[in-house]
Amino acid sequence: MIHHLSLTEQLRLLQSKQCSSEELVHAHLAEIEQRNPEINAFVRVFAEEARKEAEVPRPGPLSGLALTVKDSFDVTGYPTYGGTRQREDHCASKDAWVVRKLREAGAILLGKTNTPEFLMNYESDNLITGRTNHPADPSLTPGGSSGGEAAAITSFMSGGGIGSDGGGSIRWPAHCCGIAGLKPTPGRVPATGHFPNIAHPGGLLGVAGPMARTVQDVRLLFDVIQGYDINDPFSVPVAPKKIDREKIRIALWPQFYRTPIQQECGDSVFRAAEKLEKAGYIVEEYEPSGLERAPYVWAFFFVELAAPFLRDMVKGRREQTHWTGLELMDRVGDAPEPTGKKVVEMLAVRDAMRGNLLNQMETYPVVLTAGAGMTAFPHRSRIYSTPERDIDLFEGTFPLVWANLLGLPALAVAGAQLVGAPWSEELLLDVGEALS
Repeated sequence: MIHHLSLTEQLRLLQSKQCSSEELVHAHLAEIEQRNPEINAFVRVFAEEARKEAEVPRPGPLSGLALTVKDSFDVTGYPTYGGTRQREDHCASKDAWVVRKLREAGAILLGKTNTPEFLMNYESDNLITGRTNHPADPSLTPGGSSGGEAAAITSFMSGGGIGSDGGGSIRWPAHCCGIAGLKPTPGRVPATGHFPNIAHPGGLLGVAGPMARTVQDVRLLFDVIQGYDINDPFSVPVAPKKIDREKIRIALWPQFYRTPIQQECGDSVFRAAEKLEKAGYIVEEYEPSGLERAPYVWAFFFVELAAPFLRDMVKGRREQTHWTGLELMDRVGDAPEPTGKKVVEMLAVRDAMRGNLLNQMETYPVVLTAGAGMTAFPHRSRIYSTPERDIDLFEGTFPLVWANLLGLPALAVAGAQLVGAPWSEELLLDVGEALS
């Protein structure tokens, strides 16, 4: 079945006229019709629009491919819900940067995929679309906040697409579903047209990035959507930096210090290390120093700093707000709004931590670590067993969030994760292809 092939292989068949875009779109829409009722990955399916575009697809590097985007990116003429009823009357006046770039490259948009409310959860459920289920087992979550995107790609309802990541929201669903996902450096992929707005201060953490079934396909999408946009305050023109494979030393850091991870997650890291060694990379066990506070500093910016704004948004509307949009905010409770002094102090801590790590990455430009502390879990489960002790949801995200805090690119692949220095996306993709 053509839609079960990788994007790269689909593109080859399209270019050689061995299949048509109409056939490819039809196959995806048939899969959506069959599987989406149980998985519930889609907020909206653009069936008629996709069929029409497939008749004469626009030329370009993605010409004729059928893709999806997370329902946090604007698509002209449609609402961007971001999982919340507060945006039911929204209508986008123009495409988000990533949507425009996909279309200019010839891709055909199949639909928009599900998220938690406000994108503030590691599960994808809300009061508009409902709960997205894991394609392999509906009792499990496919993750969040890009969970609908991961579920659609994994179940062959989409060939690939675009998610966003402020605390693992691309990489965690990719890890749950067994696909690949790239969290770029802030500014590498413009996030213009995303809800919530990815600007200061949230843009220190949050980015837009590609998701697909293989690393090669992630690269295909990344090459199209990366670039410079004056409307994104983090955007910068970047020329890829080449590093010879022989000079790359990869740090093997299976877990975040003494915080345990599930056996399957650890096994995935060591399998990845073995594959990389066979591919010719130097892999050495190394524990980066100075990151012990990173998850707590991330939580300050992602949760504590955002909580007052979220409280204002749900004021008088709590009953109309889904639990996925309340869970992290409620952890803060009625704590007072952080002071300007506190924000400056935490930024200083973050910057010092970042500089310290980047000095270490002069020796180890890539860190191989766990994709997360746990695998896909039953819906609303918050405690997970490991060989050492139980961990909670926050501890399970420790392998993910330090890359967000420090503005580092990170690639989820093969149940593990590769983290690099800023602007080293091409290097991570090179290494990741050995694992995909």
